[in-house]
Amino acid sequence: MTAAVLAAFSQISLPQLLLIAAMAVLTSLIGGVAGYGTGALMPLVLVPIVGAPPIVPIISISAMMTNASRAAAFRKSIDAPRALIVLVAALPGCVLGAYGYTLLTSAGVMILIGTMLALSVPLRRFLRARGFRLDDRRLAAASVAWGVLMGGTSGSGIILLAMLMAAGLDGAAVIGTDAVVSVLLGVIKIVVFGAAGAMTAQVVAVALLIGCVAFPGAFLARALVARLPIHIHAAMLDAVVILGGVVMIVGALRR
Repeated sequence: MTAAVLAAFSQISLPQLLLIAAMAVLTSLIGGVAGYGTGALMPLVLVPIVGAPPIVPIISISAMMTNASRAAAFRKSIDAPRALIVLVAALPGCVLGAYGYTLLTSAGVMILIGTMLALSVPLRRFLRARGFRLDDRRLAAASVAWGVLMGGTSGSGIILLAMLMAAGLDGAAVIGTDAVVSVLLGVIKIVVFGAAGAMTAQVVAVALLIGCVAFPGAFLARALVARLPIHIHAAMLDAVVILGGVVMIVGALRR
């Protein structure tokens, strides 16, 4: 497998490898501060280089590494009870979504998800102004549906951010809890993709490149988060959610 991975690297030009590495560093920093970034931004660089089908498997492997560093950096802020609720509720859907991705992808679904994401911030603020929040039961119910999206897409992490914020988490607690959930469910996705034969040498090679160069970004981001006022950090999270939704819609329309 090592020889196959090295051979896969040789099929990608040096400028393309440098572009992937540069975007990985940028998205790692953005993700460490805002809680999200790789799933929405990396496909913009990866699709023209490796094509669309390998994107979710590549992001799944690389996200294991970047989210592991993020979880380590923000480990003291992880809300373990909320993380457990999301994990248990989302697990079956994650398996179903990952398997479904190996069979079919749909631009229509991306448009639907992107629209929902773009609208989620004003909707969440509207509901918050009227005292609406996700209690543990509602969080579990939302996680069941989110699990399917998480398993079959590369941009569903921003939905989890919106869910956690609606459940009352903010600041570093959102980042850490999101990261630990993403790591554990990421293992499930990788197992399903591997069983379905979607883990090619090229997928592994590109994912390792992204994960290795992006790993330190979370620790730099932690220092930035510690210095940000909570209302500014919340505004950044909202901005990333909307941006991710728009990126998904544009990406779907270009297919």
